[in-house]
Amino acid sequence: MRGSGQRDTLIGIALMVGAVAGFACIDASAKLLNRSMNPLLVVAARYIGSFVLVALVFGPRADAGLLRTRRPLLQALRSLSLVISTVCAFFALRYLPLAQVTSITFASPLVVALIAGPLLGERVGWRRVGAVLVGFAGVLVVSRPGMAGMHPAALLAVVTACVNGLYIVATRLLAAHDPPETTLIYTGLVGSVLMAPAVPFLWESPSEPLVWAGMAAIGAFGALGHWLLILAHKRAPASTLAPFAYAQLIWALILSLLVFGDLPDRWTVIGGAVVAASGLYLLYQERPRAAAPGGERAA
Repeated sequence: MRGSGQRDTLIGIALMVGAVAGFACIDASAKLLNRSMNPLLVVAARYIGSFVLVALVFGPRADAGLLRTRRPLLQALRSLSLVISTVCAFFALRYLPLAQVTSITFASPLVVALIAGPLLGERVGWRRVGAVLVGFAGVLVVSRPGMAGMHPAALLAVVTACVNGLYIVATRLLAAHDPPETTLIYTGLVGSVLMAPAVPFLWESPSEPLVWAGMAAIGAFGALGHWLLILAHKRAPASTLAPFAYAQLIWALILSLLVFGDLPDRWTVIGGAVVAASGLYLLYQERPRAAAPGGERAA
């Protein structure tokens, strides 16, 4: 029995690493598509494509109450937060290297640590506040405000991190009321409804097959990443899986080098390491409480 539990934990960790690889591929696909498409169209492709795939998989179960939610307003707020986060991230990716955007947006757990007190009733101690301050110092190192190398798009990445913090808190709150499959359905549904009206005004038919393939891929990565995340949390406790969400930073570095030929500068590496260390310290401090699914960076 013990061996079976250990095997489930290892499978859960592998699924989590696969999930965040999918999220990193979303960002890489968005950066590629941004070269020939309006970022809002890329966001629309991400949500509409993902929703279609999820609907095909879960469609036969819809009559069993999969679309029934106990907290419809919270589902809408969560999905809206994710859409805003995605829009800001995709616009930032148009101008900044993938690794830099990922490093900044991984400040989301630091935002959660600050807002968890009033929203989740968690105590905010001096250790948590200290870790948050150190983490935000890491964000400043990555974005380098006031220095010649800073691009204004770094502010969009910071907004992404802040809004993603709301998304994570909403996900934790929903975990007590709705099954993760229901939350996954609403993620794509709300995102599609919000982004579809922009398509007729911005649409330009792609001339290259690779662009069509990228549009299909970004939706597939979105559906696959979140589905692997659900499977991971069915195999292992969220508190065990949470540190492995930071594997997305490694995937981002690999894709940034292989796909775009970008080597992150030393400030991105140093600042990203500080942000990750602060987040991992917060997870260590909160280890007695098993956090709900959703601690990954939104994508």
